This record gives sequence, structure tokens and C-alpha cells, in this order.
Amino acid sequence: MNPDREELRAGLLAALGAYGIWGLLPIFFKLLHAVTPVEVVSQRIIWSLALILTLLAARRSLGALVATLRNRRLLLPLTLSALFIAINWLVYVWAVNGGHVVSASLGYFLNPLVNVALGVMVLKERLRRGQAIAIGVAALGVAIMAAAALTTLWISVGLAVSFALYGLVRKLTPVSPLVGLGAETMILTPLALAYLVWLSAHGGIGFGQNAYVSSLLVTSGALTTAPLVLFAMAAQRLPLATLGVIQYLAPTLQFLCGVFLYGEKLTHGQMVSFALIWLGLILFVADSVASARRNRPAAS
Repeated sequence: MNPDREELRAGLLAALGAYGIWGLLPIFFKLLHAVTPVEVVSQRIIWSLALILTLLAARRSLGALVATLRNRRLLLPLTLSALFIAINWLVYVWAVNGGHVVSASLGYFLNPLVNVALGVMVLKERLRRGQAIAIGVAALGVAIMAAAALTTLWISVGLAVSFALYGLVRKLTPVSPLVGLGAETMILTPLALAYLVWLSAHGGIGFGQNAYVSSLLVTSGALTTAPLVLFAMAAQRLPLATLGVIQYLAPTLQFLCGVFLYGEKLTHGQMVSFALIWLGLILFVADSVASARRNRPAAS
């Protein structure tokens, strides 16, 4: 198999895995409604770190993590990416348990468009005409959805911008996915531990209150680590424009969870925007398939 095509295939599979897991996360976090969002995020950090260190030890890569943390040229961008992902986690958990799953899904509908903008402006990626039309149709759908939900737009914008910046920083930082995630969680761990110690001292910590909640908080580590590693793998192998369009899978699943599982109201404007977004996705995929068919004879 062509090495470039193999890399592309691996990137596509990683992206589908990451966004599939993220799309179903509202179901998991709804089970933690009794735990404060900040504690949920703090527990995610701690248990993610435990899992990552175990994986790195099994792969004999702990030395690479130490070297990364000692490298000042890598430490600054990884600190930025850690900050962006922590903000993203906190806003998302608060939104889900506050009954704003649809608004959270809007944030991840916006995110691919922000990714495309960053890809064009920062990385100088170029779009074909068909891709530009597809993204324009999707952008119109997102604009309609935003207009229909102005009071919770800060949730959507915060999620979109924080995750787009996280993806850009990780794409530009030359560090392997697992080592990079390990460095990010190491950077966030002191803050997480400090908060949990303070919360425990004031009698408000959820972990340890019962086995069910505690097991869910431990599981959050795996559900945090797996999709982020897959996302980092995809970000290093795919153009940001392609990654951005595949990302519509996650908000679509979240959107469906909010409407059909949790009974959040869906306005007429949201229905129209949802149709336009999916039309844009279909146009983008059709253009990509047509381009691949045109290039196949030339490659042969």
C-alpha cells in the first residue's frame, strides 16, 4: 500500500474513533450529575494521568515524557494546549449537566469551521472550489443555529474556539500523541490535586462517597485518554480542513442525544440549520471522493 495512503487511512480511522466516543459522552456525564463540573474535570486529569503513565511504562517511553517536560521549546506550547483542553472540558461538563447538550453540540458544529479558518490562515492550506462551497453551506447552517440560541452562544463559542486552538497547537508541536497528552496532564495535575484536596477538606468531594460514582470517575480517565490520543494521531496525519469536516460526527451524535434522550427543545431554526450542516458535509465528502478518483489514474 502507498505509504501516504496508509497514513491517510490511519488518520481517518483515528478521527472516526475519537469523534464517535466524544459524540456519546453526554450519556456518560449525565450519570455524574451529582458531582460538580470542576471535580469531574479534576478527576479526569488524575485518572487520565494514571492510565497514560501505565501505557508509557508498558511501551518504555517514560523517558520521552521526562525529556519533553524538560524541553522548554515543547513545554510552552504543551502548557497552552493543556490550558485550552482544560477550558474545553470544564465548559462541556457544565453544559451537559446543566441541560445544554444541544448548545454544546453547536459548539462542536462551529469547531470544524474554526479549524478550516485556522488551516487556511495559519497553515496556508488550500481548499478546492467544491470544498469551499460545502463549507459555505455548513457555515450558513451554523449561523442559523447560532441565531436561534443566542442566550447560550457563549457555551458554543467557548467550546469551538478552545478545541480549535488545542488542535492547532498539537498539530504544530512535534511530540507523539501519548507523550504529548502525558505532558499536558502532568502540567494540569498540580492544579487538579490542589482543588481536590481543598474540596475534600470542605466535605464536598464526590469521589469515595459511593462505589458507583467513584467507579464512574475512574472510568472518566479512560474516556478522556482514548479519544484524545486518537485525535492527536488524526491531527498529525490529516489536513485540518478534512479533520474539521469529519468532526461533524461528534456534534451530530451529541445533538441527537440532547433531543431524543434528554428531551431538549428543538426550534424550527435549529432544524433548518441541522439540515444545512449535513448537506454541507455530504457535498464535502462527494468532492473528496471525486478528487480521489481523478487523482487515481495519475498516481498509477
